[in-house]
Amino acid sequence: MPLYDCMLLLKPHVTKERLMDLVARVGKHVYRRNGVITDMKSFGVVQLGYGIKKLDGRHYKGQLMQMSMMVTPNFNKELHYLNKEDRLLRWLLVKQRNTKYGMEFLDEDDVKSEMNQLRRRPQNYGRILDGDEEDDDEEDDDDDDDDYEEYEVNQDEDGKEEK
Repeated sequence: MPLYDCMLLLKPHVTKERLMDLVARVGKHVYRRNGVITDMKSFGVVQLGYGIKKLDGRHYKGQLMQMSMMVTPNFNKELHYLNKEDRLLRWLLVKQRNTKYGMEFLDEDDVKSEMNQLRRRPQNYGRILDGDEEDDDEEDDDDDDDDYEEYEVNQDEDGKEEK
């Protein structure tokens, strides 16, 4: 199932109880369609760039909510009941592209590095508890010049290199 963000812009005077009622209604609809709500954020009252005209007047502020959910692709068609909701100024459902989740989130390199870390943990765990852990950076302070074999390069008259 793909990941979607549902943005709800409610009228500024809507109480928290009525706001939570609407969010719970959308959440139940997601749950009935075997979806999962992964995250919910409230951005509070926001100033709008322009007034949104409704039957009760023009609104220049609104309460913004974001619900992230994993639902089937045809879920967009099932949310049109929100158009008749008098508490809402606008709603929008956005599909998140190129989002990795589940087993797709871990590629083979990540799995190998994770497994290597798990293998190292039991060995280091006892050393940490005993207080015998040494700082590896102190051992490696010498120059790395000793690691390479040195030789001179001489050039003859033709410009060719001799070893």
